[in-house]
Formats: sequence, C-alpha cells, structure tokens
Amino acid sequence: MRKCLWLVVFNLIAVSLAAQSFEISGLKDAYKGLIGETIKVPLHIHNTSDKPLTLVIRKVHAQIGGTQKNYFCADNNCLDHRVEDYTLKIDAFQTLSFLQVALDAGLAADHSAIRYVAFNKANPGENFEFELNFQVEESPNKLDIYSSRHITLHDVYPNPVSEHAFVDYKVLDEKIKAKIVIHNLLGNSIEEYALPSNENRVKIRADDMSAGIYFYTLYINNEGVVTRKLIIKK
Repeated sequence: MRKCLWLVVFNLIAVSLAAQSFEISGLKDAYKGLIGETIKVPLHIHNTSDKPLTLVIRKVHAQIGGTQKNYFCADNNCLDHRVEDYTLKIDAFQTLSFLQVALDAGLAADHSAIRYVAFNKANPGENFEFELNFQVEESPNKLDIYSSRHITLHDVYPNPVSEHAFVDYKVLDEKIKAKIVIHNLLGNSIEEYALPSNENRVKIRADDMSAGIYFYTLYINNEGVVTRKLIIKK
C-alpha cells in the first residue's frame, strides 16, 4: 500500500514538472496606444526544461475593431494578419524574446481583447492560455507639421496605412490654393488632393496603392513647402 502511495505521489510530481517545461513572462494587464499607431507586445518565452521544445502560439479569439488588424511579428518582420499560428523551437533552458504580437490600432478609440494559447507541439495538453487587452485612445494633441499665416496642416493618420488615412488642416487665407500630392520613391506623382478652405479634413485613399514607402507634399500656390513620409501596408 505504501509503495502504491509513493508511486502516485511520484507520478503527480512528474506531471507537475512536465507542466512547467515553458513559461511566458512579462505580460501586462493592458497595453495602451493612440489611434493610427501599431501597438506591439513582446513575448518572453522561456524553456524551463533540459530538453529542446517546439512551441506553438495560436490565436483562439479576437475582439477587435473594424479598422484594426492583429498579427505576429518576428524581429519586426510582420506576418499576414490571417496567420493564426506561430511555431518556434526553443533549446533547453533558452529564453526567446524576438516574437511579438502586434495590433494596428485603427481609426477609432476602442478596447480590444485577443486571446492566445501556447502549447507544446509534442504534448498539446501542456499549454498556457493568456489574453492581451489593448486600449486605443485619441491623441491628446495633434502634431502640426506645417503652420503659417496661410494654412495649418497636421500629420497624416494612421501611418502606416492599409486602406485610407486622413489629414486635418485649416486654411487661414481663402485666397491661397492648397493641395497635397502623393509621390512614390522615384518622385512620380500618384494622387492629388485639393484642400478647400470650407473644409478641414481630406481622406487619402490607399486601396489601389502597392505596399511600400511614399511621400506626401503640401503645395501652396503650386510651391512645395513641406514633405513627410507615408507608409502603405497591406
């Protein structure tokens, strides 16, 4: 009888130790960011065992806004948002910190929650479930990239952009003709957007633009006065 009890205790200890072969640390209760930003959460993954481990990180549920996207990033190389699994190998007692979970904050203030499960590929019953909460807020101050007695122009948002972005402005002199011109890296004009004095926001369409780096320039009476980078992400 005593031998049986010891065997049960030994098996319980073995199961307990097996369940501790990896851990994910450093997670916060919530992550905050501003509209248009990309919020990235690093995952610190530690193999606590003396054997190599193949781990799978899987997205199991996402409650996010209509203009938001979330995805995995490895050393800042981000995957398509439709990829829901990420597999990595960890040597014995190794800690990896290159993997990130990213959220494109979108165009509106919102609360988002994404739930993941990490499990040992060789033993899926050995797993750890965690939820990441994101609070997206409006920027308290819009950044002026150009201000004069003729016009005030704010920076484009969101940036990077996948579908469309906005530029807020205020024309102070109705006699001027202002516009924004989008250029590619070769300097070729892609699109033009007039900035009428009776409006204060222009919508930049990126649906038909390929992913990459572009530039937008404010022109006043056909003279370029300021240029900023615009990143298109698909």
